[in-house]
Amino acid sequence: MKNFEKRRDRYELFSAFENPLVNINFRLDVPDFRPWCKERGIPVFHFFLYCVLNTVKQNDNFMYRILDGEVIKIDDFPASYTVINGDDNLNYTRFEMTDQLDLFIARSLDAKRIAETSSKLINTGEGTSVREQRHNIFITSLPWLELRAIEHPVYRHGDADIPCISWGKFAAAGDGRMAVPFSVQAHHGFVDGYHIQKLALAIDQRIAAIIA
Repeated sequence: MKNFEKRRDRYELFSAFENPLVNINFRLDVPDFRPWCKERGIPVFHFFLYCVLNTVKQNDNFMYRILDGEVIKIDDFPASYTVINGDDNLNYTRFEMTDQLDLFIARSLDAKRIAETSSKLINTGEGTSVREQRHNIFITSLPWLELRAIEHPVYRHGDADIPCISWGKFAAAGDGRMAVPFSVQAHHGFVDGYHIQKLALAIDQRIAAIIA
């Protein structure tokens, strides 16, 4: 929490706003990892999810939360993302995070199968405490669309402390690169545009290091 204290005055400023959220939509430029994944039989969505979530974990600004009116810092969170089930309705996955790529992929695919075959909406927060519910990152993917912008539903703007990360359709960008329409929504008391670009750069670097 030492780092947070350096921006407590910023947090107090934006927390007084009716809507303290910052939402930035941009083109994320990363190495084209699709050929690398194809050679190894790795689903590209799950590889990218692995890179995004494990990068988020290493950035304090995306790990601050609000509990009982005070700021806390979480150390971990379960992986979760949206899928479409057999009824063409939204459903949620949830599984334990890991930095082991093969284990992450296996867990992610298992969670996907469960969510896809469930007609009932899976409540990923069921049976968890109020604090445990703060241990989360919201992930949505729209792989059919060249995403330009997105606005997420918010129960109460002032309490919206969990970052929402979204992306759209992958596209080749030439010279071994790919373009990903990318969106990050977060509490401005914790996250500035600068931190979002740092996250983007770190995702790029993580992918490059893995597929090198």
